[in-house]
Amino acid sequence: MFPDRLTQGYRSFLGGRFASERSRYEMLADAGQRPEIMVVGCVDSRVSPEVIFDAAPGELLVVRNVANLVPPYEPDRDSQHGTSAALEFGVQALKVKHIVVLGHAFCGGIRAFADEQKPLSSGDFIGRWMSQIAPAAANIGPRKADDDADYLHRLEFASVELSLKNLMTFPWLRILVEAGTLHLHGAYFGVATGRLQVRDPETGRFEPVSDTVPGPLGMIRCT
Repeated sequence: MFPDRLTQGYRSFLGGRFASERSRYEMLADAGQRPEIMVVGCVDSRVSPEVIFDAAPGELLVVRNVANLVPPYEPDRDSQHGTSAALEFGVQALKVKHIVVLGHAFCGGIRAFADEQKPLSSGDFIGRWMSQIAPAAANIGPRKADDDADYLHRLEFASVELSLKNLMTFPWLRILVEAGTLHLHGAYFGVATGRLQVRDPETGRFEPVSDTVPGPLGMIRCT
């Protein structure tokens, strides 16, 4: 049977958000989508770009994969690249103006790579996919026995940096970036804290968007 949670959620959506934004959905169906921002995010169920950025339908073009990775430009490989196909669509067809690589805390894919976890299946799809971040791991140096959490944290940021570099290997994307018509951004979301950090292109440091994230009590509304 179809999950009851989804059925109930759909009914809530139909009578709530869809009802209040019906004209927007009709416009999108008639005119097509024209998002200006593309987000490369992780499949992690805790890190939904549409929720984090409070996006309306049609505002964000989102592609999600394990650990929010962008593979390098490899037009001659026989293997399928879903992320590369999405980039081609977003940049070449939809003409997005911004691409955001959104990393996050407690990433299972990053930990799987760092811990050299055993394959979950004979295909070892996660292991092969995550092997792409080997250059990022090399850049931050060896893992020490007493800095497990810090190492994973640094590797999460380093993988965002690597994806930004890989984006520039796509020739048709690089041309637009150098012309100033397409902008690349790195960001990092704290799952437990709700804090968003954005990469400063001048310094390479990730700076918080806001230092005023409310605590649990601050989120309670009095009526």
